[in-house]
Amino acid sequence: MAIDITFRGPLFDGRAERAIADACDDARDDVASFAQEHALGLMRASFRNPTGYYESRVTTTRVSSEVALVHDQGVVYGPWLEGVGSRNAPVTRFPGYWHWRRTKGAVVARGPQIAEAAVRRHLPEMGG
Repeated sequence: MAIDITFRGPLFDGRAERAIADACDDARDDVASFAQEHALGLMRASFRNPTGYYESRVTTTRVSSEVALVHDQGVVYGPWLEGVGSRNAPVTRFPGYWHWRRTKGAVVARGPQIAEAAVRRHLPEMGG
C-alpha cells in the first residue's frame, strides 16, 4: 500500500524564503532611512550657521546584505561637528552637536520596532 503526500504552500514552494529575504532587506533599508532622517533632523534643528554642504554629504551605503551605513562621506570637519575632533573642548569651547551619537541611541531604541514592522508587512507572503 502506497501513500502519496503532497506538500503545498509558501514554505514548500520557495515563496516563504523569498518573503523572508525581502523582509530582511526592507528592515535594513527602513532602519537606515530612519537613521538618516533622524540625523538630518538633528542637524536642521541644531546647526547654527548651516551651509547645506555637510547635510548634502549625509548618505546611506549598503555595506552588505545585512548592513547599511549612514555616514557623512568623510567630510573633514565631521568629527568637529560631532564633538569628537581634536579641536573640540578643551581646545575650543565648542563641544559639538552630538548628532551621530544621539542618532545611534534613537536607532538602538526604535530599530527593533522598525524591523518588526517590515517583517509584519511580509507575513502574508510567508503564509502567516
